Amino acid sequence: MTNFTDDSMSDSQKTVAIVDDDPEMRSSLATLLSAVGYRAETYDSAETFLICASTCKACCLIIDINLGDITGVELAHQLCAEGLKWPIIFMSGLDDAAIKVQASAVEPIAFLHKPFRGNDLIDAIQKAIQ
Repeated sequence: MTNFTDDSMSDSQKTVAIVDDDPEMRSSLATLLSAVGYRAETYDSAETFLICASTCKACCLIIDINLGDITGVELAHQLCAEGLKWPIIFMSGLDDAAIKVQASAVEPIAFLHKPFRGNDLIDAIQKAIQ
């Protein structure tokens, strides 16, 4: 299994991948990450990320649960099945206990309920890359 964290990189050089079908959310998260020294790669769907996954250099993934045809949880399972593993931060606008149980099966770093505080996301990213 390939692990994509790289402790030799400084925080300012670290890349975070954002997978969310909402263009405004992708843009907002990318702006936030840039403001604190991260580079963001954004993907508009699970399918788009899967096409690029084998070459993605992100230190962690921020994945929306509700992505369309392939959910965020299904994306995480598919990546694991392909031997690709990143620390994952899930986010969702739904406060659904069943979804949280499904998400917990892939041992995410965090599960953030939208809207969430920027500091909560940054804390989760720091935890992911340690």
